Amino acid sequence: MSLTVAARKQALRLALDPKRAAFGPENALEQSAGLCRHLRAQPLWQQAHRVAAFHPMAGEPDLRPVLEEALAAGKRLALPRYEPAQRGYTFRLVGALSELRPGHFGILEPPPEAPRAELIRLDFWLVPGVAFDRGGRRLGRGKGYYDRLLAGVRAHKCGVAFDWQIVERVPAEPHDVCVDSLLTPTRWCFCQADRSGL
Repeated sequence: MSLTVAARKQALRLALDPKRAAFGPENALEQSAGLCRHLRAQPLWQQAHRVAAFHPMAGEPDLRPVLEEALAAGKRLALPRYEPAQRGYTFRLVGALSELRPGHFGILEPPPEAPRAELIRLDFWLVPGVAFDRGGRRLGRGKGYYDRLLAGVRAHKCGVAFDWQIVERVPAEPHDVCVDSLLTPTRWCFCQADRSGL
């Protein structure tokens, strides 16, 4: 009997756990410099005025240097805040990363008084994930938070990952939202324009 898509997704998450453990936080910090370098070079990022991003958890891609530069250059930056009453995330505008406070899951996030961002007005969205494939399919943590947020958003969606997180194929369901491009420490590419691989 074939596995369901949900079961195949969970199997892929488990298969990547040893790679994540072997990679470690020190490698994550070191390779994040490559992520920042490639992002800075992209015209789509340079031209964007309203951007959404994420604050890294331990071992995740760390784009904070570029986010600080974006704020200094006058870009509007939106970051996720978990709303327990809604059991989901909103994105809030911040003027500095120093405004962030530990949130519901211990992750730094905007304070409750930070204004909500209008997702429909975003130009560029940096999207985290457990894994991505070259067609833009994304594997999240299984709660569906980002798929609900990204549905209907017109902003350019850029998946952010280390190279070991790029897999042959991510199992997908109809409601899953694909990203438009992929950013890794070694390169940046459009998903539809270059499916041959990173």
